Amino acid sequence: MFKTDVTSEKSMEEAVERRRSAETARKARIFNTRLRVMGLDVNALNQQVQEKRQQQNTDKQRDKTFDMLRKCQNDALLWQDLNEQEKRESLHKDLTQYWATEQRVEDSRDADLKCGLKGAFELIIPEAELGPASMKIFQGEDIGGNQMRREQIRQTERDLQAQMDENKKRHMGDKHRELQGNRELMHQHVEGVRHAALEEERKKAACIMLSGFNQALAAERAENLKEEHRREERENLAEICHIMTSDMMTEGASVAEKGVGRESPPHVLPDRWKGMTSEQLKTIHEERNQQRHEQQRKLDAAKMLDAAWDFQYLKLSREAEEEEKRVAALRREQRIQMDKYNKQLAIEQQLHQEYLDKKLYTNRPTKDYFHQFNTSSR
Repeated sequence: MFKTDVTSEKSMEEAVERRRSAETARKARIFNTRLRVMGLDVNALNQQVQEKRQQQNTDKQRDKTFDMLRKCQNDALLWQDLNEQEKRESLHKDLTQYWATEQRVEDSRDADLKCGLKGAFELIIPEAELGPASMKIFQGEDIGGNQMRREQIRQTERDLQAQMDENKKRHMGDKHRELQGNRELMHQHVEGVRHAALEEERKKAACIMLSGFNQALAAERAENLKEEHRREERENLAEICHIMTSDMMTEGASVAEKGVGRESPPHVLPDRWKGMTSEQLKTIHEERNQQRHEQQRKLDAAKMLDAAWDFQYLKLSREAEEEEKRVAALRREQRIQMDKYNKQLAIEQQLHQEYLDKKLYTNRPTKDYFHQFNTSSR
């Protein structure tokens, strides 16, 4: 029985502790302003940071691996270049040694020509200083060597002469072919010049023919213009003579008036009208004077009407100014009354505020009073 009570109490304590821990975590989430306002997902952000760090580490490892591989390849290339350089130097050294020991100028067949010796076998050391082991030429050896060398020299001279003749013959052939090509080019140039001259002559003949044809056309056109000018002069002279002898120049002004019927008024013939008579001019002047007097009378009446309207406008403006002054004085008086009333209200409000601060609200709340609120997540 006792054991069961202990177990139940322990489970209750664990449940209370779990609820207390959950409440603490809930408060931490709810009362955190940053999380509550912005709504951040901390787990997702932490996961993103972790992934970014892991990616950076992976990139660093890859770059480090590439750098090591690049360094190894560079070292291998440098080592290969050094080996090739050493091999090249060794080969050049061996080749130089071979040239110095096996291909000397003194040992060649034409050493006497190249070195100025009588023979490649001649010794610089006198024979008196040489022992038996140093003997190279014995009596009876190299019989006819000088003759053979002379024959070799003659053969070399003949070969050189044959080569010179061959080169000379080839040079003459090239020169002959060049002359043939130049002669052909000259012939083509002469033919081109001849064709150009013929073409130029043909163009000149065509230009001369075209110029003659144009001159003939110009002469024909000038003759036609002269004939047309003479025809126009004849027609103008005939028209002038007709006008001078027609009825329009000889008859009076009454000829221009013609009646269509007995009842219809007469009308003027434009082609025979000679101008107005003095009676018509007098009638027109009288009508114009009447129109001028009528216009002056209308202008005077309009001026008088404008003056009446101006007087009325002046009167109305004076009345409006007096009304504005009266309204301004009334507003000034109202503003003074409003200022006095506002001043009285300010004094009353200040007295009421002093009553509230000094007599009514004397027990001010402390920070502990405000801290007791909003302390639980529920």
